[in-house]
This record gives sequence, C-alpha cells and structure tokens, in this order.
Amino acid sequence: MRLGQKIAELRKKDHLFQEALAEKMNVSRQAVSKWESDQSIHDIEKIVDL
Repeated sequence: MRLGQKIAELRKKDHLFQEALAEKMNVSRQAVSKWESDQSIHDIEKIVDL
C-alpha cells in the first residue's frame, strides 16, 4: 500500500474530509490531496503529526 493510500484510508476511517484534515494539520486541502495521490513529497514533520 502506498503512503498516500494509507493517509486517505486513515482519514476516511476517522470520518474526516480532506478539508478537515488540512485544518488540523495547518496545511491546505490541496496539500492533503497531493499527499493522498502521491503527487508531492511529504514533509516528515507533518507525517509524524499524523
């Protein structure tokens, strides 16, 4: 399983939309979308926060 898939799976398990996760993480919704589709390099500090 890709990291992006795991992020999306965990987010959905917690019944969160991308926007809600983005607010919790202090990032944009677009950043969350890119993480989930493996289109961006993940900031290790943000991954630890997850």
